[in-house]
Amino acid sequence: MPRLHLHEDRLFPADPATRDIARRLYAGVRHLPIISPHGHTDPSWFADNQPFPNPAALLITPDHYVFRMLFSQGIPLEALGVPKLPGADGPPVETDPRKVWRLFAANYHLFHGTPSRMWHDWVYSQVFGLAEVLSPETADHYYDVIDARLAQDDYRPRALFERFNIEVICTTEDPLDPLVHHAKLRAEGWGHKVITAFRPDNVLDPDYEGFAGNVARLGAITGCDTGTFAGYLDALKDRRAFFKAHGATSTDHGHPTATTADLPRAEADALFARALAGQCSPEDAETFRGQMLTEMARMSLEDGLVMQIHPGSSRNHNGEVFARFGRDKGADIPMRTDYVTALRPLLSRHGNDPRLSVIVFTLDESTYARELAPLAGHYPALKLGPAWWFHDSPEGMRRFRENTTETAGFYNMVGFNDDTRAFLSIPARHDVARRMDCAFLARLVAEHRMLEDDAHTVAQDLAYNLAKAAYRLGA
Repeated sequence: MPRLHLHEDRLFPADPATRDIARRLYAGVRHLPIISPHGHTDPSWFADNQPFPNPAALLITPDHYVFRMLFSQGIPLEALGVPKLPGADGPPVETDPRKVWRLFAANYHLFHGTPSRMWHDWVYSQVFGLAEVLSPETADHYYDVIDARLAQDDYRPRALFERFNIEVICTTEDPLDPLVHHAKLRAEGWGHKVITAFRPDNVLDPDYEGFAGNVARLGAITGCDTGTFAGYLDALKDRRAFFKAHGATSTDHGHPTATTADLPRAEADALFARALAGQCSPEDAETFRGQMLTEMARMSLEDGLVMQIHPGSSRNHNGEVFARFGRDKGADIPMRTDYVTALRPLLSRHGNDPRLSVIVFTLDESTYARELAPLAGHYPALKLGPAWWFHDSPEGMRRFRENTTETAGFYNMVGFNDDTRAFLSIPARHDVARRMDCAFLARLVAEHRMLEDDAHTVAQDLAYNLAKAAYRLGA
């Protein structure tokens, strides 16, 4: 059987002299604590600290990086154990996790050359101590070993959290969430380790399913009259305060574009009334989302929450998958995105205020050098988020650094975040980012564009300090 081997120099430059510099830089950051300031892990894992149920439920079923690749090869999501929405048609969902695992193992070759392959191999080797490559022949051995480990106390979520040297992890919840898991974590002394983020798309986007009902629930929760724009804004302020009391330091916005608006109040009132009545045109919906980004920026100036914007994704592009399985099932597709014009209303209103921190992400790499780096290299309120989703990869990270550093520098960036639902991949993802940043810095040193002592400082900032500062995670 082929051996599972993680080469110590993986992702480092091939040139020996440059590789030696990368090794030295990496030695200074490889053991730093992990700051995971944005992601989608389930807070109940850490609050309840129950064993993960089985290998498939942990490593396959919740991970859209995995099942989107398998789906692209004609494997039904049902066969991978992905749950369907109530009443959805189609074949039954596979409930035998060993069958799901065998199917994954039989198709593991599909992941050659992908980040998912690197992350999974790291998990199998470093977390579970497996020494052979996953294949149809080793599938049952893998399953048995992982399943047995998951029954042990040192493989429960909190134990793995500590083993991975995670200092803080941020989950993402919507404004209607009661945050009961975060309340439990705070009561048990884990509130500073697992914090929430405010993700209000379901009450800011008129195109979101159930928007009017969501706004009504927001009013019921807060006691505010969300039938008026003023009351709606008060309700959002109330929930932001609630989230902040439960540890939140950031908000997150997954709007399809980066459009912002700054309407006179009378126009905003009328636009909100149309949105609530379901009478928005597509143009109205876009303008309303844009207005609410500017409103969120204003609220961030008041309460200090860092603002994240994740535009440029045509979400849930596959209508059939969305109808049967719901959101976040691997069908988000990058699309062309304008930032210079789109962000101008917000930046004209608040962009020169250094108290505001807006972190902008993109899936449109063509905007890095042309738009985003120049914007982040000028406006005090704007920072540039790392390579995200499809570009959370060695090549994506390299392109990001090459296209942004010369204009925005390293210090208009916010370090790395893993943006994942796959808990066990977090240390693997951070290790890839640290290796790639050390490789990039090593080239600058080898080309006499940076002193090695300075490169050591930058490497530590990229791996740890920048994320901690950008997300206001304490001293």
